[in-house]
Amino acid sequence: MRELTFGYSPCPNDTFAFHALAHGLVEAPFRIRPVLLDIEELNRRAHEGAFDLTKLSVGAFAAVGDRYTLLPSGAALGHGVGPLVVARTAVSLEEAVRGRVAIPGRETTAYRLLRLAAPHLGQVTELRYDQILRAVETGDVDAGLIIHESRFTYADHGLVKVIDLGDWWEHETRLPVPLAGICARSDMDEATRAAAERAIRASVQYAFDHPDASRDYTRAHAQEMSDEVCAQHIALYVNAHSLDIGDEGMRAIARLVGER
Repeated sequence: MRELTFGYSPCPNDTFAFHALAHGLVEAPFRIRPVLLDIEELNRRAHEGAFDLTKLSVGAFAAVGDRYTLLPSGAALGHGVGPLVVARTAVSLEEAVRGRVAIPGRETTAYRLLRLAAPHLGQVTELRYDQILRAVETGDVDAGLIIHESRFTYADHGLVKVIDLGDWWEHETRLPVPLAGICARSDMDEATRAAAERAIRASVQYAFDHPDASRDYTRAHAQEMSDEVCAQHIALYVNAHSLDIGDEGMRAIARLVGER
């Protein structure tokens, strides 16, 4: 049986959604070899077409559009899911980005949203997403652009929210926030791509139907994340759009990719 590589993140939303596919619990005419990497590493690896299937930030789509094709299932988008800018004290966005800002990667959707909301950025420092809160807390940077579970834990570091970029996007566009999607390498044949989309959709549906089945897999990759934060993470990022991006979701993606 053919094997396909599938790059996705170790975050709870991905391990929850793709557990069934990775463990052969849904029908597919191929085996999956999961490769779990940080989202910005997946974005970078996409430039070389590293994986047959991969999660990608919508912010990275324009740069790798010739190598990958978006699939309609497995995406992360919705309402109230956007990245945040945080700082040690309450300041305006303009003040926060005037100094040193830690970001989770230049190809992330979060950074694309930040550049749209605050075009005049100061010094930008790239850090892995789970190192940003600490960098802000210790004063290594003046502000941080946070994603994933950090939106639930920043207050534990004594930090305050400067802006919710998801709220900003939704106010500006009246569209959901398009964070990431699952893409197939463009040289994949049409039959395999269609089968991959069906298998990904089936995996997400399996996760909804059997929410406890992935518990051990999710916990194994969640590091020090509490069960409560894991549950919040999954509930926020895995939703109806994960089964099918839908017309509204596609409009949101097209709008963000087209923004300059």
